[in-house]
Amino acid sequence: MALTCTMQTLELQSSLFEEETTWFADVIVPTSVPNLYTYRLMRDHVPVLQIGARVIVQFGASKVLTGVVYSLHQNPPKKYQAKYILEILDENPFLQILHLDLYRWISEYYMCNIGDVLNNALPSGLKISSLSKIQTNPDFVATEILTEREILLLEIIAKHKSLTFEELGRFADVKNPYHLVKALVDKKAIIVYEEVKEKYSPKTIQKIRLNPYYAISENLKALISILESGKKISQLSVIMKYISFVPVLKSPELNNKGLDKSIINKDDTLSASAVATLIKNEVFETFSVVVSRFKDIDESHLDKIPRLSEDQERAYIEILNLFKEKDTVLLHGITGSGKTEVFIKLIQQALESGTQALYLLPEIALTTQILQRMKVVFGEKVGIYHSKFSDNERVEVYMGIAQGKYQFVIGVRSAIFLPFDNLGLIIVDEEHESSYKQFDPAPRYHARDVAMVLGKKHNAKVLLGSATPSIESTYHAKTDKFGLVTMNKRFGDAQLPDIELLNTKLAIKQKTIKGEYTSELLQIIGDNLAKKQQTLLFQNRRGYSPYLQCEDCSWVGLCYQCDVSLTYHYKGQDLRCHYCGHHEIIPKSCPACGGVKLKNKGFGTEKVEEDMQLLFPKARIARMDMDTTKSKTAFQTMIQDVENGDIDMLVGTQMVSKGLDFEKVSVVAIFDADRMIHYPDFRAPEKAFQLLTQVAGRAGRRATKGKVYIQTNNPDNALLQKIVNNDYEGMYEHEIAEREKYNYPPFSRLIHITLKHQNQDICFKAAETLCNLLGEKLGKTRVLGPEKPVIDRIRDKFLYEIMIKFERNTNLKAIKVFIAEQILNIYSMKEFKNIYQIVDVDYVG
Repeated sequence: MALTCTMQTLELQSSLFEEETTWFADVIVPTSVPNLYTYRLMRDHVPVLQIGARVIVQFGASKVLTGVVYSLHQNPPKKYQAKYILEILDENPFLQILHLDLYRWISEYYMCNIGDVLNNALPSGLKISSLSKIQTNPDFVATEILTEREILLLEIIAKHKSLTFEELGRFADVKNPYHLVKALVDKKAIIVYEEVKEKYSPKTIQKIRLNPYYAISENLKALISILESGKKISQLSVIMKYISFVPVLKSPELNNKGLDKSIINKDDTLSASAVATLIKNEVFETFSVVVSRFKDIDESHLDKIPRLSEDQERAYIEILNLFKEKDTVLLHGITGSGKTEVFIKLIQQALESGTQALYLLPEIALTTQILQRMKVVFGEKVGIYHSKFSDNERVEVYMGIAQGKYQFVIGVRSAIFLPFDNLGLIIVDEEHESSYKQFDPAPRYHARDVAMVLGKKHNAKVLLGSATPSIESTYHAKTDKFGLVTMNKRFGDAQLPDIELLNTKLAIKQKTIKGEYTSELLQIIGDNLAKKQQTLLFQNRRGYSPYLQCEDCSWVGLCYQCDVSLTYHYKGQDLRCHYCGHHEIIPKSCPACGGVKLKNKGFGTEKVEEDMQLLFPKARIARMDMDTTKSKTAFQTMIQDVENGDIDMLVGTQMVSKGLDFEKVSVVAIFDADRMIHYPDFRAPEKAFQLLTQVAGRAGRRATKGKVYIQTNNPDNALLQKIVNNDYEGMYEHEIAEREKYNYPPFSRLIHITLKHQNQDICFKAAETLCNLLGEKLGKTRVLGPEKPVIDRIRDKFLYEIMIKFERNTNLKAIKVFIAEQILNIYSMKEFKNIYQIVDVDYVG
């Protein structure tokens, strides 16, 4: 593909000189507009511009954006006059035609704009940003009287030479300077312009080296003698320190590499002024070196590929055999069966064949532990890509792929957009996870499904792995669309944990409940602590308690702009909305009746952590949720502490369920299971089984057999019994029968539409009108709604939902075109022009 693209470009470039013609480029701009935008090429751009290159273009009246060239042609736009491309950023574009084709496919399949795809695909550090700035007009002649305020602003701008709007407002102490700026522009006193800045800058370190003259033995000895005789001991100490790290007397060529200046600066025994004097006197030279932002691995310590057990070897061979016939294979391996070792062997095989590998994970938390295992096997061949990295770090990995530095990348869903040119293998671990589906903003893609499309474009193989595969993937495997390999044994001597249900309803009746916990569970946790074993406590709700309630009048603290209760957070001593981010202080008395009996209801991870600390004061307890893992190093530090045995109890949300491997976790306790099972969604039983089984799988992953305890009000629940018996097949057979009966995926496709508006009546009327328009052609049985969602107001906008459900053999493309047309019809109606809509293809809930 790369060779074909190059040949096409060369043919195009050679033809450009045969005759004087005007050339145009269709450019993807990273903004939410439906169409490509056509720009004109300057004459000197014609021979060098290539498809897939980044270009700087003007979009609209004043915006300057980074776009990507999608095609080159000689057809001027018919509806507008083409502007010129301002600048070409890439001599050798890193995006090939297959990447642009993938962008187009995503935009069409997920019903979004191709600009949205580009905006998501490129790290922000690779997108040039434009920033409006203000400067004085050097040709300004006062023909009109300026106000005192205007004169003040003009003086401030002149003093600083140029300012952004924000800076001007700050220096002038004006909250909104726009009207004053407009007045000065109208009087031609100032100029507003766009300053373009490249966000990405490589990381550099400052180094020093001896002037080459002193790198020669005789000259260096003479210098040392002069310093000794002049009693310049501090300068001599600096030189001797340098020589201890860089032995120039033995090997003068080592001097060229120099020494990191920070090594000298951090030495408290050396004088900073002595260093400065040596640089000033040209004894030392300073220079900068571009370095990686990622820690190097000592490749002499790399381990060999792990030796596979008999069951792992069987799975590995079966996967390779199935890859001869199938593009996609599902590896269904129980928790702790050793799927990762099989992945490593397959990755090695792909890299040795000269192709690249991509390993997708659903959570950033997982990348930390997996990366450590992969680094000691593959060294610097492996890169990592996720949203906790800074812009510059993401750019470094992105460019590392484009330049061939990384053959293998571990990443979360956005890693599918990396510019691979020769993928051979894509692994989607924990393929059942809903985290692979992006919800906001567009494109609302599913990384697992896009991975399979990406695999076809590269002729790569795709391996889906899970202990609890999605119903859809298992169905495709059982109907021979995918290959299927199973691993039913835990690795080594490890056994599946015993799972026991603790009856909270009975405990309340017998008065043996202590707060939120049965006395039996507390005894088990205490015994586990005494054995020096670790305990994992799972509560899939963060914060201290879900809501605050007045015991006198039943008032509940609600978010003022969302239809949801405010969650109480103990550490911040505030009430927070987990939907819009609003937070407020805890009232001292009830805002409704003035009473003081305000009580926390329910419990989240923060309260579990506090309770355990009170009940077991000597225990070392940590909490893993969205509130405690905001920094990019928080995951790594917490995981390392657990692995080192520095934590006795880990309290967490679903973050702790996804593939983490802790040797000493022998007890797992699960709370609030009933709420998960009875959530109003057709996928709720499947998700509950997956989540609870995955959490249970964290126990007893080595020689000690694990124990799992699930607190529930209904131990006889059929789904809970299947979890206790690790009966995935039983769960699958029941759920697939229900899906077929009621025509849900995989027997149908779902397109979910959400309409939002500040006025509830307008929102409902728009949703009802859209439903009627869709139903006229698709049929009333295929168009469900409009309905209020569980939470029907978020960020002060009311929501109504429409579900379109249709058979898999229906013309999907035609249905999408029809839906898009009807949405446009809604927008054309005056009363609905401010409606906001979200279209979610292959909705997962």
